[in-house]
Amino acid sequence: MAQYQQIDASLFGPDHVRRYRETDGEVGYLWNGVPILLLTTTGRKSGEPRTTPLIFARDGDDLLVVASQGGAPTHPNWYLNLLGHPAAEVQVRADRFPVAARTASEEERPRLWDVVRGPWPNYDVYQERTDRVIPVVVLSPTGGARG
Repeated sequence: MAQYQQIDASLFGPDHVRRYRETDGEVGYLWNGVPILLLTTTGRKSGEPRTTPLIFARDGDDLLVVASQGGAPTHPNWYLNLLGHPAAEVQVRADRFPVAARTASEEERPRLWDVVRGPWPNYDVYQERTDRVIPVVVLSPTGGARG
């Protein structure tokens, strides 16, 4: 059984997004020792932009995020939004650029899981908490600056 590591949640949710944007990531890029990006999706019901701060890792030019929701039994809304609208925007520090999102295939997921769990071992704990396979999402830049 994986060991859960306590986190500092003093910067979280909408507050995290606001501070990150105000400071171009000077506040909020590093969170509990790991890098954070802002992912802006299109709401699948509202059609409105929705921004979520997420831990990320790199795999070549691609950015990887994990739809863990702390091991909840359901996928997070941002992931469901991407299933409906895979075109999104990412902000890494001051750089904003468009990405195309896709869920890692069953074949590539084990390798990519190792990439993302390296900096955030709690992902293993989250996977133990749920029966669903937690998706690893590949965000491929489609143009513009790269963070």
